[in-house]
Amino acid sequence: MTLWILALGWLALIDLVTFQVWAADKRRAIRRERRVPEATLLRLCWLGGWPAALLSMRLFRHKSVKRDFKRRFNGIVWLHLLAIAATIIAFQAL
Repeated sequence: MTLWILALGWLALIDLVTFQVWAADKRRAIRRERRVPEATLLRLCWLGGWPAALLSMRLFRHKSVKRDFKRRFNGIVWLHLLAIAATIIAFQAL
């Protein structure tokens, strides 16, 4: 049970950080200031922040047009969803 609590805590933290970074990047884009590198945004998604990134894309209309970025982002989301499904299946088999 402790592992699940740690995992949920991690996801809450990484989603909060991801949302804040995407919001800051959008503000910087509007102000024409130095931007957060796309690699950093994608790294946050890899670490589990993709739900917050998806919300940010929709809410701020940020990074929603760049085709290459969206392709990589969608790949990360699909890999995470497959990992979640595999984990659920593995735990049901126990």
